Amino acid sequence: MRKAWVVFVLSAAVLLGACTDPSSGRGARAAPPAASPEASSMTHRRPAASPGTAPVTKPPAVLYLGDSLAMENQRVLGAELRRDLGVRYTSAPYSGTTLCDYLEGSGKRSLVPARDKAAALVRRLRPDYVVLQFWGNAWGYTWCMDGITHDASRQRYFERYAADARRLTEQIRAAGGAGRPRIVWVLQGPDPITPDRVRRVNALYVQRAAASGDLVADAGGTVSAPGARHAWTQYLPCTPAERSRPGYCTEPARDRTALHRDDDYLHFCLAPTTSEPRPCPVRSPGILRMAEEITRVIGKDAGGG
Repeated sequence: MRKAWVVFVLSAAVLLGACTDPSSGRGARAAPPAASPEASSMTHRRPAASPGTAPVTKPPAVLYLGDSLAMENQRVLGAELRRDLGVRYTSAPYSGTTLCDYLEGSGKRSLVPARDKAAALVRRLRPDYVVLQFWGNAWGYTWCMDGITHDASRQRYFERYAADARRLTEQIRAAGGAGRPRIVWVLQGPDPITPDRVRRVNALYVQRAAASGDLVADAGGTVSAPGARHAWTQYLPCTPAERSRPGYCTEPARDRTALHRDDDYLHFCLAPTTSEPRPCPVRSPGILRMAEEITRVIGKDAGGG
């Protein structure tokens, strides 16, 4: 039994670092090649209104950071944000990462290069919102966690994770200066192996958002069974929107749609998982559900309803 569990955990760690291009055979341990995000010459920050005049608003600028879930989600989220809110959108996810990979000044090896650290991107792009989507690396996949894993030391894992969330918030705030962006903490979907871990990680995100005046997007709730927020499920009933969009209700005869592949309980991309990270290349209901919720939260905060 012990041997089977070790094999499963090692397999899960590999899956965490991939979600990806079926044509690639490159190793998953190396950081994925990501183009340096490029800033638009025009910012979209909301100017202050003059006394007695109606405020003039512009579409917000959004920066999306995260791990392999963000890697696979990034294209769909960008499409939803642009279509519904007209945002200026930049994404810079790296598979296999956790919060500490995006911290500046740690002096540790990291899967995220210096140019794409959260504070560096905020200084360069001046976003209105920074969306953070992290599963909560629990297997020590990334160097900056110093070998701290959920399995070996749960208390140290959660203490370190909370400290990194606080430091990342502080660095983003300092980088933004007077135009500090609002952080959107994305709550994660259920973990079938350690459901309490995701529950506690999500609670840390909620607490951090409340402490710093930031936002929470419960994207994970959209891929959870009704009435069972942290119970993992592979299928959910199709929504009206999915029934009306070709390919999104994957089993229309049974009125249910697939969130995960049979061989990957973690990711929501319905294409085969391989070693070279990239945006999901196929229509995947779980990804669309999460992207819609993140878009809804930003739109509501930005005054879009």
